[in-house]
Amino acid sequence: MPAGPHLRDIHLPPPASWWPLAPGWWLLIGIALLLLAWLVWRGYRRRLPRRRWRAANRELDALQAAHAAEHDDAAFAAGVSQLLRRAASLRHPASVGLRGQTWHAAMRDLAGKKEPAPVLLTLEDAMYRPAATLDAAEVASAARQWLRRVLMQGRRHA
Repeated sequence: MPAGPHLRDIHLPPPASWWPLAPGWWLLIGIALLLLAWLVWRGYRRRLPRRRWRAANRELDALQAAHAAEHDDAAFAAGVSQLLRRAASLRHPASVGLRGQTWHAAMRDLAGKKEPAPVLLTLEDAMYRPAATLDAAEVASAARQWLRRVLMQGRRHA
């Protein structure tokens, strides 16, 4: 009598490979990448006002140094005025073309309804007068305060 069927040994399947990943892992990786991209974007946006403020501060320092060397009040007034208008254009692009009282009102609105220093309101006239006299230190100080309010204002909301 036969002793029964002749069976071969049991062979285990090969161990499961880690690659390709299961769909759940791909989803988790995608979420992690989106979170990382969002964090990088948010960090960039939070630092942007400070970078703009530092750049404006450096430019104002350069204008002061040029004024100290040349003593040209009209050129200094024009340079500071251009810097203020470029800073204003970051928040309100239409403000670049404003003149006179509308520019003064825009300066006040951009600085959080705070009235700009009177010396900043004289820059428009000073840059066109050949015999203009300005206190460069006072103008630079007032410009720094206004620029800080305008450029760092977005940081409060971030």
